[in-house]
Amino acid sequence: MPPEWAPHTATWMSFPQESYPGTGVSTAEAQAAWSAVANTIAEHEPLHLLVSPEDAAIAAKLVSGAIHRHDCPLDDAWLRDSGPTFVEVDGELRGIDWNFNGWGDHTAFDWQRDNELAGRICAIAGIERESSPLTNEGGGIHVDGTGRVLLTETVQRDEGRNPGWSREDVEEEVHQRLGTDHALWLPRGLYRDYFDHGTRGHVDIVACFTPAGQVLLHWQTDTAHPDAKICREVRDALEQADLTVVELPAPKTLRDNINWVDYSYINHYVCNGAVICPSFDDPNDGAVQEILSEIYPGREIRPVDARVIFAMGGGIHCITQQQPAPSASC
Repeated sequence: MPPEWAPHTATWMSFPQESYPGTGVSTAEAQAAWSAVANTIAEHEPLHLLVSPEDAAIAAKLVSGAIHRHDCPLDDAWLRDSGPTFVEVDGELRGIDWNFNGWGDHTAFDWQRDNELAGRICAIAGIERESSPLTNEGGGIHVDGTGRVLLTETVQRDEGRNPGWSREDVEEEVHQRLGTDHALWLPRGLYRDYFDHGTRGHVDIVACFTPAGQVLLHWQTDTAHPDAKICREVRDALEQADLTVVELPAPKTLRDNINWVDYSYINHYVCNGAVICPSFDDPNDGAVQEILSEIYPGREIRPVDARVIFAMGGGIHCITQQQPAPSASC
C-alpha cells in the first residue's frame, strides 16, 4: 500500500443521504460539508463521488461539475471505511475488500449496502478486487510506505469485528494484504470514539506517519479532557516502539452540544499538491496549519470547516479514500 502522500490517480467519496438524529446537524448542513471537501479536493486531482439516485439532483447543485458522479445505492458516507483499500501488486492496482460490519455492528443504521461498495468501486475503476476475511476499515490503518502499519487493539481485535483473532493472526493478514512487515499497536483511540456509533479507536484521528518517518500524534494539553490521559498512553506506546513523535496540538475547543469533542487535526487528507486540513474556528487552526506546511513542504494547506463532519462522527480523512497512481505511471 503506497503512503497517502504518494501520487494519486483520484480520490473517492460518497454523498450523505441524511444527518443523524441527536447531532444538531441538518441533512442540508451535512451535504454541504461533504461537498465543500469534495470541491476542494477536485481543484487538485480527479474526484469520484458515489451518490444515491434519489440524491442526484441535490448533489449536482452542490458539487463541482469537474467531479465524476456515479449512481450507487448507499447506507452512509464514510467511504474511507466502507470503500476498498488500494494497493499495488506487480505494477497494477488492486482493491482490498475488507469485511465491513458497521464498525463491529456498533451502529443502529444499516450497513449491508456499504459492505458492497468496495466491489462496486473496483468495478468502476476497472481493477481487481481482492477479498479479505478480516473485518477492518480504512480508518483503522495507516502506512508509511516502508513496511510499517499503525493498528489499534480495540479495532482489529474488537470482539465485534474479529472474535478469536490474536495479534499474530491480524498481523499476518494485514501484512499479506498491504505488503507491510512491521505492525505498531496503539492501546486505544480517543474518548468520544467509544460512544454510540463510534469506531472504537480508529487510528486516523489519533496518529499518522509523516513523509519524514515521524508519527504525528493528537495532543490534548487540557487535563480536564479525557483525551489528555489517552494521548500520553499512546505516546508511551509509540516511543517504546522507537518512533519519533511530533505532538500536533488539539483544538482549544473542548465540548460541543453533546460531550467532550474529538476534534482532531490528525484527520487531514493529503492529496496531489495539497493537504485538506480540518478547521474548527479555533485559536489553534492557524498554528497547526503552519506545522502541517512544514510536515508537507511544497503542498498547499487548504483548511475546510469540519465541525459538521465531526458532529456526525468523523472527519475529513474518514470521508475520503485515495486511489494511488501505479508507480510505473509516476
